[in-house]
Amino acid sequence: MPAVVQPLSGTCAAPLPWIQVAPAAPYFITDDGRPWTPIGQNDAVTWPELAGLFRRQNVAAVEGHLVWLAAHGVTVLRLMLEYCQTENRYLERPVGRFQPNMVQFWDDLFGLCEKHGLRLLLTPYDTFWMWRRWGHHPYNQLQGGPCARRTQWLRCPATRQAIKSRLSFAAERWGGSGALFGWDLWNEIHPLHAGRSTAHFAEFIDDVGRHLQAEELRFHGRSHLQTVSVFGPTLAEHPELAEVIFRHPQLDFATTHFYDKATIDRPRNTVAPARRTAELVREALAHLSPARPFFDTEHGPIAAFRRRTLPEPFDDEYFRHMQWAHLAAGGAGGGLRWPYRHPHQLTPGMRAAQRSLADFCQLINWPRFRRRNLDTQVQLSTPAFAAFACGDERQAVVWLLRQDRRDRQRLVLKTAKPLPVQLMVPGLAAGAYHITLWDTQAGRPLGQLTAAVSAGELCLALPPVVADIALAIVRA
Repeated sequence: MPAVVQPLSGTCAAPLPWIQVAPAAPYFITDDGRPWTPIGQNDAVTWPELAGLFRRQNVAAVEGHLVWLAAHGVTVLRLMLEYCQTENRYLERPVGRFQPNMVQFWDDLFGLCEKHGLRLLLTPYDTFWMWRRWGHHPYNQLQGGPCARRTQWLRCPATRQAIKSRLSFAAERWGGSGALFGWDLWNEIHPLHAGRSTAHFAEFIDDVGRHLQAEELRFHGRSHLQTVSVFGPTLAEHPELAEVIFRHPQLDFATTHFYDKATIDRPRNTVAPARRTAELVREALAHLSPARPFFDTEHGPIAAFRRRTLPEPFDDEYFRHMQWAHLAAGGAGGGLRWPYRHPHQLTPGMRAAQRSLADFCQLINWPRFRRRNLDTQVQLSTPAFAAFACGDERQAVVWLLRQDRRDRQRLVLKTAKPLPVQLMVPGLAAGAYHITLWDTQAGRPLGQLTAAVSAGELCLALPPVVADIALAIVRA
């Protein structure tokens, strides 16, 4: 066990409210009843924007960055408790001995997040680099650890006990904080982690999830939300995984990682990745109960990144289009990007896109929004636009994206002739509706319309649109 490490002083006087699933909708609320939307990205203890917290080398820079994130609408960061691409960011070394510098890093990060209203989605292991650099990991028997082979992580009894011990330590030390949004019990769970079989996944989640929940209840009298993530293409290879990822009773919300070789991994334009994002949301919602939230917790141009960094204007539009497709199709928030840039950080344009999404989200009553996907049911007067939409009987979110004109950089052509669009949104109850038109790039409303529904369909005539536009439709 490490020596006692004191967290930074200056945390907020009032504890940060915890996050829970809304009782009447597949979205999130704080425990004092306010809507909360996950807007953020993946980060890591070694990446530039948080690296200054390790050994308190530059705490002021990290705090300034977190303040900047909060000002841009960011509400959550997804992190792994350790990062195994190098040899000096293990949480335990050897197994069971928690490293003081890493414990201090997390103490301080929790304190800063409490202070500035940000939250963390934590996953206990960096399974990607842990797999690739298994020979160096403290859990390897050759390093004095419990596990003989990486293919036995989820089945080895001694490793299971080490996993529980790590979660117990984390639960006792940080589980009392409202800055903890939830736990991703295992990053990108995969058959290779369990002897090339999925048969033990449900038991693993039940055992580890219940243990963590019991520990939080023992230490703090309540427990945080739980999920398990999966590399999206693995679901296509192992469809039986859907029962675990989307419907396991121990899990509170569902998450997957959006990757697709033909569109997202190596984008050739900024429209196809948005369309694929909406398809993946649609597929996920088809597996879920209507009350369980879903969002993507990792995506990005992974294949392109291995060769070059995408040009910033292209990447900004790719990012913005994917987050709006995710939200409008029925996901909670805009999804969490893995940066895939040199260095690993989002661009100012991506931060502006997050601010725009956060401001738009204030227009919808999420705790009462029992959305269903409407992508294929919204009717448009022109095929020049693609429609992304979700709704219930009182509200709807619609995003229209121009898909017929592109410039030389393969972006949506901003000098294209504006086109008027008529659209029909089904499923709304009779009554009067307010429609806010939203400029997703500028991050501001373009105006408001009013309309009446009498036969379950809302028919609208929009002013001419050049590239894209979002609509928040709310019953008066």
